[in-house]
Amino acid sequence: MGASLLRLHFHDCFVNFFLIAHQHGEKTAFGNNNSLRGFEVVDRIKSEVDKVCGAQVVSCADILAVAARDSVVQLGGQTWKVELGRRDSTTASRTDANNALPAPFMDLPALKTSFQNAGLDETDLVALSGGHAIGFSQCNNFKNRIYNESNIDPLAPFDPTAVKFDTLYFKNLVKRRGLLHSDQALFNGVSTDALVKKYSTHTGAFADDFGKSMIKMGRNKPLEGNSGQIRVNCRRIN
Repeated sequence: MGASLLRLHFHDCFVNFFLIAHQHGEKTAFGNNNSLRGFEVVDRIKSEVDKVCGAQVVSCADILAVAARDSVVQLGGQTWKVELGRRDSTTASRTDANNALPAPFMDLPALKTSFQNAGLDETDLVALSGGHAIGFSQCNNFKNRIYNESNIDPLAPFDPTAVKFDTLYFKNLVKRRGLLHSDQALFNGVSTDALVKKYSTHTGAFADDFGKSMIKMGRNKPLEGNSGQIRVNCRRIN
């Protein structure tokens, strides 16, 4: 579940804090359809937070940001200071989600553009991709790579430490064992090769950069002040 909460926060930041709600738009976007989990966990956290702080004090977006950080820490990863004060969106857009979220078939130029649109640079791209150290992917996201691509070890197993936040993800990229096309695109005779190699052998460097990039990602056009709302129920607008 930790990987699912991290993924929800990641997608939430890229689509301007739409994603926490169970609205038809972004939930059925490419890459989200039938693959999002963790909403019920956020619901439970929201209920407990509201008992202490009162209703409509802490937003669902902030709860998700903290839950993502705590999930990474629980699975052995780095902590970071979560910047709070987000408010929740009152709209959802399947089109925005399809346009903004990085796709598993993207090459490096497309990935860089997607991250740049979210205010993130090449280092952020590589560091945040390390979030794939935990969790799983649907087979439709990588089956074409298995059968049709050459920069892959045909005997590569899935990450055996999928519930541990470590640097095996980067070690696998160096060995041509990236699961998704967009994973291996980071190490394929390109400008990000050196950083992938660095993270594969320097756990501290990855941990430090991942925390910094998570903070930076959380600054991507958050709703603040009088924008949006603080939802009573995270699954729908007030």
